[in-house]
Amino acid sequence: MKRWMRAGLLLALVLGLCGCSQNPEVTVVNTFAATPEELVSERIEQGEEVTTQTYYELSDGTWKTDDCAYQYRLVVTGRLHNAVRDTSYTILSNIEEITFDQAWKASGLSSNLEDYFQAEDAVFVAIQ
Repeated sequence: MKRWMRAGLLLALVLGLCGCSQNPEVTVVNTFAATPEELVSERIEQGEEVTTQTYYELSDGTWKTDDCAYQYRLVVTGRLHNAVRDTSYTILSNIEEITFDQAWKASGLSSNLEDYFQAEDAVFVAIQ
């Protein structure tokens, strides 16, 4: 009986290892480089997107920065109080939905620290 249990456990271990090795290696599909500092003012004036940190699109459909991996890339658009035009935030996130109200507060405009995201939950990577 012990031999059969050992054989079954060994078989499960071998099959588990084989199953793990069949996963293709995740690769970088696209790189979004941070906007060079000397171009930031010009891009803001022209209403173009400013990428605040380099991030990557991966072959498995996820996203990452140099520090964390995220399930979603969200572009959240809305108008700040008394603003002339809309603002769009690009956010890498493990939260499926983020409202514009949550985004503008977490972007650095709120004085309440509870409005900010933890790095493993979401990170701002661009603004327009």
